[in-house]
Amino acid sequence: MEEKEILLTQDGYDKLEKELEYLKTEVRAEISERIKVALGFGDLSENSEYDEAKNAQASNEIKIADLENKLRYARIIDESEIDTKTVQVGNTVKILDMEFDEELEYTIVGSTEVDLKNNKISNESPIGAALIGAKKNQVVEAHTPGGIVKYKILAITKQK
Repeated sequence: MEEKEILLTQDGYDKLEKELEYLKTEVRAEISERIKVALGFGDLSENSEYDEAKNAQASNEIKIADLENKLRYARIIDESEIDTKTVQVGNTVKILDMEFDEELEYTIVGSTEVDLKNNKISNESPIGAALIGAKKNQVVEAHTPGGIVKYKILAITKQK
């Protein structure tokens, strides 16, 4: 099975590495201690603390494997290669929602860096995918779950 390349900013890559290190060291040690304490309670067939600790261990190992996989297939976006002629990952885009006459601003990021509270949307999302490759003053159509939405690109800048 061929793995898909994962686009990341340097900041996003660093955050994933930090989270991976935390899961491998602190969380593993904490779970190991929980298992040791639970083993002290005796009979494992009726030991819910042991079962919970083992489930936490399995969950943590899945998260570790997932992060390792993301980092393995990560491609860090070179900030110096980002331009503002066309929309690409790493750009902040000011757009006009033509239906509601409302200005919006999104930063286009790779799928693992999405942060909707801070208006960071994935290049794979309906709006992000519609914006990728578009130029200033171009009107794009995003095929969203709510239907087709038209946006006019007002400005393209480097990520803030």
